[in-house]
Amino acid sequence: MSLHFHWFLPTYGDSRNLMAGGHGSSMSGDRPATLKYLKQLAYAAEQNHFEAVLTPTGLWCEDAWLSTAALIDSTERLKFLVALRPGLISPLLAGQMATTFQWQSEGRLLLNVVTGGESSEQRAFGDYLSKVERYERCGEYLDVLRQLWTSPDPVSFEGKHVRLEGAQLVRRPDPTPPVFFGGSSPTAGTVAAAYADTYLTWGEPPAQVAEKLDWIRELAAAQGRTLSYGIRLHVIARDTSEQAWAEADRLLRNLDPETVRQAQANLARSESDGQRRMRELHGAGTAFDEAADARSLEIYPGLWSGVGLVRGGAGTALVGSHEEVADLIAEYAALGLDHFILSGYPHLEEAYHFGEGVRPVLARRGLVDVAEGRGVQSLGGAFLPALTPTSS
Repeated sequence: MSLHFHWFLPTYGDSRNLMAGGHGSSMSGDRPATLKYLKQLAYAAEQNHFEAVLTPTGLWCEDAWLSTAALIDSTERLKFLVALRPGLISPLLAGQMATTFQWQSEGRLLLNVVTGGESSEQRAFGDYLSKVERYERCGEYLDVLRQLWTSPDPVSFEGKHVRLEGAQLVRRPDPTPPVFFGGSSPTAGTVAAAYADTYLTWGEPPAQVAEKLDWIRELAAAQGRTLSYGIRLHVIARDTSEQAWAEADRLLRNLDPETVRQAQANLARSESDGQRRMRELHGAGTAFDEAADARSLEIYPGLWSGVGLVRGGAGTALVGSHEEVADLIAEYAALGLDHFILSGYPHLEEAYHFGEGVRPVLARRGLVDVAEGRGVQSLGGAFLPALTPTSS
């Protein structure tokens, strides 16, 4: 077995603290996401053997396609998991963009389909469909994209939401970009089962994740399809459990109660089933009022709900020693998860904490290829000479 690990590219900025916003709300960090900084992040991800970087989309961040295209030439192996929002551009144009990206990056594009969970944000982009209609359109859109990427003949299509005639690509993407897709509603499950290559879930406790994966497996099997599965999490890994939880405590102590209240009020208006499930993990913020320390928000051994107090979307983190984080990753992998999309605050430093601390543990356990872990070692092993006891 070799699991796939991906990192995150915060095009809205970075910070040493938890950042409020996302999922329809404004979000920005005090460490600006300049091109120079994004290049640093991409280099750190590549050096620490992450396969790809996920790039967000929304009102609060920079454009995912332009940001990642600017990083192609400064990386060698790193892939880019780029957000695609069906309906905001035509399927043919999306197909051309994906083809161009594959051609210029030599096959390093992955696609994260974001249907859109917030009608207010969609309307800002000029999209007035309801949530159910957006998923209907998404299915038609992905159907057309598949045809454009595989059919030698011009494609004509007339659906409820998508219509085109004689569409054709001069060049087809090689390889065809894998489609990652997340969603917790019934309509999202139907689309994922039919068109996704990898189904993504946010980091809920293992029992809840297992239930969700069984649901998608059943839907996919009914259509004669088999998917791979991934999970989106934050991570705080240190040499010892005490050090990791001390960092979680620091992040929690730096949260302003009013910021938490406003963030939860904003997230309560979300139409996303996944966001609702994230909020339930910490009682829609009530756990913050009662929290004595970070451990008070531990919802499963090593799984911390503190990030979701202020951040929309993925709201949980793996917290613990390198061994403990590897233990929990192995537990999730046993459910059938192949892809782990991780992030941390700040993303530059945390990429090294994971790469130098957790990945060697995973390599020893056979969860990543040994070749992938080669050259990544603990700080002590990399820089400190072995100490020989001396007599006194």
